[in-house]
Amino acid sequence: MFLRAEELGLEGAGGASSRALRAPAFGRAAPAAHGRAFHDRLGRVDWVPDLGARVGSAAWWRGAATLAALCWGAWSLAPAPFAPLTGAVDAPLTGEAAAEARALALRPLALGSSVPRALPATDLVRPLASAPERPRVELAVTLGRGDALSAALSRAGVGRGDAAAAQALLAEAAPGAAPEAGTRVSLVLGRRPRPSVPRPLEAMHLRARFDLDVTVHRVGDALALAARAIAVDRTPLRLRGTVGPGLWRSARAAGASPQVVEQLLRALSSRLSLGRDVGSADRFDLVIGRERAATGEERTGDLLYLGLEGARRRLRLVRMESDGGGDGGTDWFDPDGQAERRGTMGLPVAGRISSGFGWRSHPILGFLRLHKGLDIAAPRGAPIYAALDGVVQFAGRSGGYGNFVKLAHGAAIQSGYGHMSRIAVAAGQRVNRGQVIGYVGSTGLSTGPHLHWEVWRAGRPVNPAAISYDRVSRLSGERLRALRARVAQLTALPFSGPATGAP
Repeated sequence: MFLRAEELGLEGAGGASSRALRAPAFGRAAPAAHGRAFHDRLGRVDWVPDLGARVGSAAWWRGAATLAALCWGAWSLAPAPFAPLTGAVDAPLTGEAAAEARALALRPLALGSSVPRALPATDLVRPLASAPERPRVELAVTLGRGDALSAALSRAGVGRGDAAAAQALLAEAAPGAAPEAGTRVSLVLGRRPRPSVPRPLEAMHLRARFDLDVTVHRVGDALALAARAIAVDRTPLRLRGTVGPGLWRSARAAGASPQVVEQLLRALSSRLSLGRDVGSADRFDLVIGRERAATGEERTGDLLYLGLEGARRRLRLVRMESDGGGDGGTDWFDPDGQAERRGTMGLPVAGRISSGFGWRSHPILGFLRLHKGLDIAAPRGAPIYAALDGVVQFAGRSGGYGNFVKLAHGAAIQSGYGHMSRIAVAAGQRVNRGQVIGYVGSTGLSTGPHLHWEVWRAGRPVNPAAISYDRVSRLSGERLRALRARVAQLTALPFSGPATGAP
């Protein structure tokens, strides 16, 4: 019979009463505690230690003994230790099956192989004079930079007549526009009457322009073209964000491409110092050209508008065509119609200055002579860039300068580039700052590949490293009103996506 604690009158004793009822009597508690202590000690023993550590210690020998005991137990409990297992064996081949297997077996002739045996042809076998060609061939070709469509088709195996006809049809459908580099052209070539002539062009499909899809197919003996116009939405993209730890990083996080961010930094550097005048709490506002086709493709263009607003200043610039040149014939104007360019000339080639401006002993002529420019050592063939926007006054051979290019930049400033290996511009051509005008060489009086760079102000040579330039242009009348209308139009666009800022 068992009694509850309440019936014994111990309900007021709490947990102590319960422990008192469970305690064993007559001194039996000591053996139970002893067993638990021994069990705890066994539980603390590591029977499977790492045998790669503490080699030779007591724990290592205990682990080795455990491993040996487990191996012995597995071996002793196996039904037939180390006995081979018998696998299923296929039934032996007989008759014709055995003869065919011997004919196809890869084994020595001495062991019964008959691989060299040739099966005789039956009456159903008819020899072929030549292998038949596929009736149609489907392939694709990708246009390279500066690649003409007719040349790409000829490389793909299309005859000259069909390639020229396809080029003429494309020029008629999209006058004045050539497919961009990287355009993929899908082709279907038909059966040719004999192996000595190219396959005829049966069909061709390509994206001639972003807004034009073209298909060429054969009708009888001639080619016909079907053009399909693609609707394109040209609403610009507007982004905003906070400068945060860096303008480049924040603008990229907002969705601007690297080319747009480069244009942003170049435009801002013409008006202010990026390190001193741009703070981390300033906010930027960008409007970027964008085209979205009805087929789902999207591409972005140039930066059209930029705004920078902070505690120090507020700046707004819009890209507009300029009479005075600029990047691509455009300049950055503020809402008042004023465009500014301030800065210094950067090196026109990637290299090191090997000889500075001033008097020196000429390395070839051997006498003291005024070095009127800078010598910039660079690898042969390295591109040379125009230091400023300008017009090519001279491009050709010029005595000790070798292959020489002279640019006029306005404000009585001119620059010259000598010892070129190859000239990439022509006289009278307008060039932009950063445009390739030639390549490094060692023509003329030169001891090795380098660029000799000279700058003249009002006809007198000056040190190119010390010259700075300022240019200010202003719009008025109808062009100023068009500028302000464009600013109002671009700033009225909605923002695309959430604003980004410092992480």
